Amino acid sequence: MESENSTVVTEFILLGLTQSQDAQLLVFVLVLIFYLIILPGNFLIIFTIRSDPGLTAPLYFFLGNLAFLDASYSFIVAPRMLVDFLSEKKVISYRGCITQLFFLHFLGAGEMFLLVVMAFDRYIAICRPLHYSTVMNPRACYALLLALWLGGFTHSIVQVALILHLPFCGPNQLDNFFCDVPQVIKLACTDTFVVELLMVSNSGLLTLLCFLGLLASYAVILCHVKEHSSEGKSKAFSTCTTHIIIVFLMFGPAIFIYTRPFRAFPADKVVSLFHTVIFPLMNPVIYTLRNQEVKASMRRLLSQHTIF
Repeated sequence: MESENSTVVTEFILLGLTQSQDAQLLVFVLVLIFYLIILPGNFLIIFTIRSDPGLTAPLYFFLGNLAFLDASYSFIVAPRMLVDFLSEKKVISYRGCITQLFFLHFLGAGEMFLLVVMAFDRYIAICRPLHYSTVMNPRACYALLLALWLGGFTHSIVQVALILHLPFCGPNQLDNFFCDVPQVIKLACTDTFVVELLMVSNSGLLTLLCFLGLLASYAVILCHVKEHSSEGKSKAFSTCTTHIIIVFLMFGPAIFIYTRPFRAFPADKVVSLFHTVIFPLMNPVIYTLRNQEVKASMRRLLSQHTIF
C-alpha cells in the first residue's frame, strides 16, 4: 500500500482559458500583439535607466527592478499559454506545475514587496526630504532589494511546501490555463480545509495587509503634499497617482483570487489573465509614461541609436 502522501499524478491537463476556438484565436492574437509590443518596452526601460547617469536616484533604481520583475513574471505564464492555444492537448508535468507555481509566487510576492519599498521611498522623499539622501543611500537600496527577494522566496517556498505535502491520485484536470494554488489544491485526494486556510493566510491576508498599508501610506503622503509649493505639489501628486494606479492593478486581482475560499467563479480566468499576463507588462509602461525624466532619457537614447 502506498503511503498517504505519495503522488500518483505525474501530469496535469490544463483545460485552458476557454473551449471556444474563435475566442481562443482572438485571445491568442491580442495577447501575442500585446506581448511583442510591451515586453520590448520593459527591456527598453531597464536599458534606459542603466545607461543614463542622470537616472541614479532610488526611484529609478526601483523602477528598473520593477520592469525586470514584471518582464520575468510575464515569462512564467504567457509563452506557455500562447503555445497551448495552438496545441490540441494542453499538458504540464507535475514537476513543471510545481515549478511554475513557485516562480509565480516568488516573483509575484517580490513585486508586491517592491511596491511597498517604493511607497517607503516616496514617503521619505516627500515627508522627510532632509533625511532622504541619508536614509535612501545606495547601501540601503540594495539591502531593501535583497530583503524583498528573500521575502518573495520565503512566501513562495511556503506555498510549494504545502502543495508538496498533499497527495494527488486523480483526477488531474486543472480548470485554468496555468498552475496556481486554488486550482491545484482542489485536485488533492484529502481534506484540504486546513491547507486552504493556511494558503489564504499566506497569500490572501498578506496581500490585503500590504494593500491597506500602501493605501494608508499614500494617504499620509498626499495629506503632506498639500503643504508644498504648487510646482512641488503637482510633481508629487503625479508620482503618487501613478503609484496608486499600479497598486490597484497589482493588488485588485490578487485580492480577488487569494483572499476568499478556493471556490470557482465565472470571472476567475479573466481576472487571472489580467493578473498574470496583461498588468505585469503594463506596470512599468504606466510609470514611464507619467515620468518626464525617463521619457526624455528614452528619446535621447533612441535618437542616438536611430540610423537614418
